Amino acid sequence: MKCPYCNNPDTKVVDSRPVEDGLAIRRRRECEKCHKRFTTFEKIEDSLLVVVKNDGRRESFDRNKLINGLLKACEKTKVTYSDVERIADNIERGLNNTMEKEIESKMIGALIMDELRDLDQVAYVRFASVYHKFTDVNTFVQEVNKLLEDDKNRPHPKKNKDVAAAGENTKDNADKERKQEK
Repeated sequence: MKCPYCNNPDTKVVDSRPVEDGLAIRRRRECEKCHKRFTTFEKIEDSLLVVVKNDGRRESFDRNKLINGLLKACEKTKVTYSDVERIADNIERGLNNTMEKEIESKMIGALIMDELRDLDQVAYVRFASVYHKFTDVNTFVQEVNKLLEDDKNRPHPKKNKDVAAAGENTKDNADKERKQEK
């Protein structure tokens, strides 16, 4: 690799380490002529994905567009930028694993909604309002009701554990009270 300072073609790697959960390698290099150091990254080149829009147009998959859409949906929520990047990584990896060259935008939207549903309900509803093109309040309310119904049917281990613990505490307290009465 050429030195970015003096354009010398001879550089050596002085340190390598995996980054991005092993999906890339960070290398520190040193120029053998000017002895300046610089950093390079090596990453697997993903196959080119083409997104088929609802109107039939085709455009290259753009990770930044995905991240920007997620950021808009997650504005003023507890969702962190690293959460957004993780979602983008999951979706991009999933799309590449399909081995399809063309992906419908509907599929990407559905994947985003699946990720947001479990992460943050406000972000989910915001994204859904754009994704489903809500035109009135009734459509919005229907989506919120669907989310609430799904949430009601989904097991909540922490809540169930708390309820069980509360039940045990009540039983323990009742036993203590009976002993004190005697």
